[in-house]
Amino acid sequence: MKNPIFATLIITQKAYQMPITFAIIKERKNPPDRRVVFSPEKCQEVIKQFPDARIIVESSDIRIFSDEAYAKAGFEVLDDVSEADIMLGVKEVPVDALIPNKKYFYFSHTIKKQPYNRKLLKAMLNKNIEMFDHETIVNVENHRLIGFGYYAGLVGAYNGFRELGLRDQLFTLPKVETLSDLKAVKAELDKITLPNINIILSGTGKVTRGAKEILDHLKIREVNDADYLSKNYNEPVYCLIDVSEYNKHKDGGEFVKEEFYNDPSDYESDFMKYAKVSDMFITGHFYGNGAPYIFTREDAKSPDFKISLVADISCDVDGPVACTLRASTVANPFYGYDRKTESETAFDAPGAIAVMAVDNLPCELPKDASEGFGDMFLENVIPAFFNGDKDGILHRAQITTKEGKLTPRFAYLQDYVEIAD
Repeated sequence: MKNPIFATLIITQKAYQMPITFAIIKERKNPPDRRVVFSPEKCQEVIKQFPDARIIVESSDIRIFSDEAYAKAGFEVLDDVSEADIMLGVKEVPVDALIPNKKYFYFSHTIKKQPYNRKLLKAMLNKNIEMFDHETIVNVENHRLIGFGYYAGLVGAYNGFRELGLRDQLFTLPKVETLSDLKAVKAELDKITLPNINIILSGTGKVTRGAKEILDHLKIREVNDADYLSKNYNEPVYCLIDVSEYNKHKDGGEFVKEEFYNDPSDYESDFMKYAKVSDMFITGHFYGNGAPYIFTREDAKSPDFKISLVADISCDVDGPVACTLRASTVANPFYGYDRKTESETAFDAPGAIAVMAVDNLPCELPKDASEGFGDMFLENVIPAFFNGDKDGILHRAQITTKEGKLTPRFAYLQDYVEIAD
């Protein structure tokens, strides 16, 4: 069934043989983000697959691919892209840069009612902007189709080992942002030797897949849950755990995933059994509202709590991972958590838990991340503009309408919008 939101646009364009114009917009958020939805080569693929698509590029001096690269690939590079129908970006667009009556794609960070972006959502409604959040692009099973999670996992795990090397004065890894691509990242990892440590990795999604790729590249042996908890090793090892392994039913009953996801109130954390035998914790999990904290501040005070380094890729501040007091930055990625005072300290302070909690990890690997993102966006989103949105991709992703209203799917944001500034 075609989505009525786009039916008129598509019919009109077909009748007059007019292309849909997409604009690669300049990233304006600070600190600067060099990522982009489409590389010059991917833009060429879009035009080849969809001749009725037109792409223009807003001039930018920070983008990982230069203006000259887009021009050489055959695309107009302009200072003003307001003629475009659809604006394609990565991070939040500043309110004063929003062009009224356009369609926008970017990560708005509004769907969880984030207080710091309420003004942004209100501005999009006031300017009759049709907003499509990359995070809300999902299939019929509500599984996300695009994102940078895999690259967050890659960079986050690397950063965890970089922190380990610096803290314990074992080795020195360069920052990812100084390296050209993933191949260069892995080449740096080939130069180090790890101590005999036990690593726990949580999650099952794209973030975990990226982190696991780093662990496997380092030739760290993966062991099963039972062996990890019961055996001693004379080599680095890691254990991958999912939500059913670090949570348990309060009354000792069977763990039922569907029940847990629908209402986790009957469950509690069972993570301490891993904390007793682990040196390092890499988080790749998704944390749902109301789920048990993985470990609390009281848990961290226990003499049985052995973890001394946490690479918190998930980065839910003051949430399920007690030592994540704040998000850190690419410039200063590490800090320490004093488990006794429950406060921040130096990452290499004696007895502290060293924390890596950068919340924009993929921007350290902008070329690979942009190319991977473009693959997903071309496969899952662009066709919807030319097939009447037959799979409902755009319909499910749309947050705001051209009438300045929230779509029914996101009507729960109304009270958030109405809060007085």
